[in-house]
Amino acid sequence: MARVAVLLMVLVAVSPAVATDYTVGDSQGWASGVDYSTWVSGKTFNVGDTLLFQYSFMHDVAEVSKSDYDGCSASNSLQSYSDQNTKILLSKPGSRYFICGTPGHCSSGMKLAVTVAAASPSTTPAGGSTPSSTTPTTPTTTSPSSTATPASAKPPSTSKSSTNTSGAAARGGGSGIYGALVLVLGFLVGNIAVVMG
Repeated sequence: MARVAVLLMVLVAVSPAVATDYTVGDSQGWASGVDYSTWVSGKTFNVGDTLLFQYSFMHDVAEVSKSDYDGCSASNSLQSYSDQNTKILLSKPGSRYFICGTPGHCSSGMKLAVTVAAASPSTTPAGGSTPSSTTPTTPTTTSPSSTATPASAKPPSTSKSSTNTSGAAARGGGSGIYGALVLVLGFLVGNIAVVMG
C-alpha cells in the first residue's frame, strides 16, 4: 500500500501541465462563411492553449490590435501568417484579435477575438507569471507545445475533449514521453520498495 502511495505522489509531482489545442472553426477551418462569434462562445481559452488556423491559399491570418480588428485593417498587423496551417500559442492572459487580411473577408465576418484567462500555477509557462486579476480555469486535454510552429497533420473537428488527437498530432505526440516517464518511475519505486522492504 505504501508503494502505491509513493508512486501516486511521484506521478502527481511530475504530471505535465495540460492545455488545449483549438482548431479554429472546427471542421470548417479558417474560411469565409463561418460564424466565429458563435464558434468562440462557450469556450474558455487559457495560457498555454493553442489556436490552429487551417485555411486555403486564398486566406491568411493577421493578428491585430483591437482598433484594427474593429476596422478590419491588416495594414498594421502585429503578426501575419500565410502558411495555411498556422499554430499560435496563447502565451499570456488578455485579449487577442485575428482577421483575414484578404480584402473583404474580415468585413464579411472572417475575424476572431479570444480572451485568454490566466493559467493555474501548474500550467503557467516557465518564466511566466499569473496575474491575480483573472480567475484561473483548468483546461482538460493535452500538453502544450513550446512554439508557434505550423502543425503537420490536420486534426479532427472536435475542438476540446480528453481524446483530442490534434494536440498529439500537432506536437509529435508528447504522451509517449509521459508514458515512458511513468514506467521508469514505477520501476524505480518498485525497486526501492523491494530494497527497503
